[in-house]
Amino acid sequence: MNEIADILSIGMTTPVGLTAGASAAAVRAGISRVKLSPIQDSKLQALRAAFLEDEYLPPLNKGLRLDERPLTARYRRMLRLATRALQEACPDGDVPPLFLALPETPNPEEPIGASFLEHLSVQSGVKFDLPQSRLFPLGRAGGLVAMESACQSLREGRFRTVLVGGVDTYLDLRLLGALEMEGRLLVEGALEGFIPGEGAAFLRLGTSWEARRRKYVPLARLLALGQDKEPGHLYSQEPYRGEGLARALGRLFAASQAHMPRVRSVYASFNGENFWAKEWGVAHLRHSQHFEEHLHLEHPIECTGDLGAALGPMMSGLAALGLDKGYRAGPILVWASSDRESRAAVLLGEARGS
Repeated sequence: MNEIADILSIGMTTPVGLTAGASAAAVRAGISRVKLSPIQDSKLQALRAAFLEDEYLPPLNKGLRLDERPLTARYRRMLRLATRALQEACPDGDVPPLFLALPETPNPEEPIGASFLEHLSVQSGVKFDLPQSRLFPLGRAGGLVAMESACQSLREGRFRTVLVGGVDTYLDLRLLGALEMEGRLLVEGALEGFIPGEGAAFLRLGTSWEARRRKYVPLARLLALGQDKEPGHLYSQEPYRGEGLARALGRLFAASQAHMPRVRSVYASFNGENFWAKEWGVAHLRHSQHFEEHLHLEHPIECTGDLGAALGPMMSGLAALGLDKGYRAGPILVWASSDRESRAAVLLGEARGS
């Protein structure tokens, strides 16, 4: 199969950097922004987290009509997190549709729907094609699922360029309380768990033909994508066998070119919970013929905390910048697993010679 899209630009806001370049440099250097937060757990211990200080986020746009209905603090913070990252990814007045990943299973009291796209356009000043834009409330894997849908629209010729992204935050007391009750946070005395984080990441995609027409220099190339579902996910009563990610990789490798070199680097959505390491073990074992023996494995969450729905686009952006700068060798596999059933992966390669 021929390459399916080029990555033309990237924008990020993460706990380790307010731009894509700063975030990539910090992750590459192993800089972590995990620290004790003002939030206390149920034992009145400070919770370890990777949240941005409020001063680093732009204020809400005064033109937003947020008083029409009550909107949660989490909703408003996501708008602020996404602002600069979206502006960085789409700096030249292009008006593509936006395929946006959002948190899984939002609270009934947290109405994250189509109005979020309208609010985001006003907040950021970025004009995108609202009627053609789509939301993917799927959590960690959502950005990669959105990427596959976006690439399909490019292949069909419906758009010349497409924005794909994700935004999420765990800075929500009710959410943190529920996660602690489930034993999922890495609190004092816990043997495993994850560090909550927040962030936003966006990629602007286009066909190679469009990149040449506009005289863009692509950062990387998307070579194949795959997604599937895990019946035995974290919140399911079904037995957990790690089948979903393995099948997603099977679809990805089946869609890639027969002469594709073995994968040299992997960006993984490990967050400190053993569940995901077991899943990767199953997937890697079943597809070991597609991987180099000495594989470079990256899990940026150890620097940024868990970015939820922003994780897939963030890791894809990091991989693309690594390929562009020459410090990561391709092909690179990026995979992400959601708390519930979604599993997705993307394969990236160099864009040189476009």
